[in-house]
Amino acid sequence: MAELAKHPMDDFPVRPLRFPLGPDQNVDVVWSRTKPEFSVFLNALAMHVPHFERYLVATMRIAREQITDERLRQHVTRIIGQEANHSRNLLAFNDALRSRYPDIVAIDDASIAWFKQHTDEDTLKKRVGFTAGYETFTFLAGMIILRHHDRWFADADPTMKAVWVWHQVEEIEHGAVAFEVWKYLYGRHEWYRKAMVLKAALHIAQETMRLYPRMARHEGWLRSPWKALKTLAFCGEMLGRLFIAALPVFRASYHPRRHPIATTRQDPIQIAWRRYEADGGDVLSIDHAKMAAMMRVPEEA
Repeated sequence: MAELAKHPMDDFPVRPLRFPLGPDQNVDVVWSRTKPEFSVFLNALAMHVPHFERYLVATMRIAREQITDERLRQHVTRIIGQEANHSRNLLAFNDALRSRYPDIVAIDDASIAWFKQHTDEDTLKKRVGFTAGYETFTFLAGMIILRHHDRWFADADPTMKAVWVWHQVEEIEHGAVAFEVWKYLYGRHEWYRKAMVLKAALHIAQETMRLYPRMARHEGWLRSPWKALKTLAFCGEMLGRLFIAALPVFRASYHPRRHPIATTRQDPIQIAWRRYEADGGDVLSIDHAKMAAMMRVPEEA
């Protein structure tokens, strides 16, 4: 059995995984049969994420040149590697989303253009600040999703389940890097960090709300008033969970490494996944049997 770092943010690896995604793979984009609304919410929330991840990669490459601390430089190199892999896989899935929902293509194109413009025009301070603010929420999303895994993934497409467990485990692993880069380069400007957290929160909410109702309408969930109310309320509930979880971020003493989800005691799924992957387990699809093996519990008869 593989030895793991005592803390998931210590010495995390880069895993060059490629999942069979995209329109040519016949991916069911409403992939959670347990909670279909969760599928659509996460699809809407995450559609702009690979564009942000490319922004992060470009930003961290420049920031790395100004860092002399060797440990932090290594972690920057690793977040670049992890996020580049995330972006490649999620962009393939975005092709499937664009194929299913033609009326969101222009929104996705606008998101691509927004991140390109801000990559080209923003100062490094603004880019590092926005990246650190945004990574606050990818880290917290990892926390929320893994904690509710049994509730939302019990009956789900194995490939999409595997994609999201992998993605959230790695978001937790590198969840402190952008924060530490900000502290290293601009830490005296605490007010600016908090402002960037708010800016990132607004951006995530806007991107999600542009997409979720259109996707839900396409699935036929807005035809009756009661179903529409429940569908839209779920989106609001999920965004609310995310933003409430972010409240500790505004404390001057905050650091992602001390968040409860980052400890092995608090998150059995991420520790089980990391051990399963390190032992050579196939993590490209996670069905009931593989999840049982990951968690080291007997599979039900």
